Amino acid sequence: MTDVAILVLRLCLAVVFIGHGLQASFGLFSGPGLHGFSQMLSGLGFKPSLVWAYIAACSELIGGVCLLVGFWTRLAAALLLVFIMVAAATVHLSKGFFIQQGGFEYTFVIACICLALMMLGAGKYAVK
Repeated sequence: MTDVAILVLRLCLAVVFIGHGLQASFGLFSGPGLHGFSQMLSGLGFKPSLVWAYIAACSELIGGVCLLVGFWTRLAAALLLVFIMVAAATVHLSKGFFIQQGGFEYTFVIACICLALMMLGAGKYAVK
């Protein structure tokens, strides 16, 4: 059952990151698209914001796909952990814990799943 549990964690996190990556990259699912995402990052102080937007959007998409198929799972989880920690620190941490106030509750859960996947690896049901 451990391998099935790892698969559940990988697929759950993959859906989240691929979805957000598609929003940031292409404006799908009511997302801002690359230029809107770049403007948001600019407002947070990331310069040059378009470069960071490309890096973040590609990280979400590629990292999410890697988790989906179980390829380079530990590396993908580590990179996505860095991504989500930056999001937590720059946007959510100052708002407290609970998501209702914009807090870091959601990013905390994602970070914990990333850590678990870094420790466990891809499991049996993976491309590896």
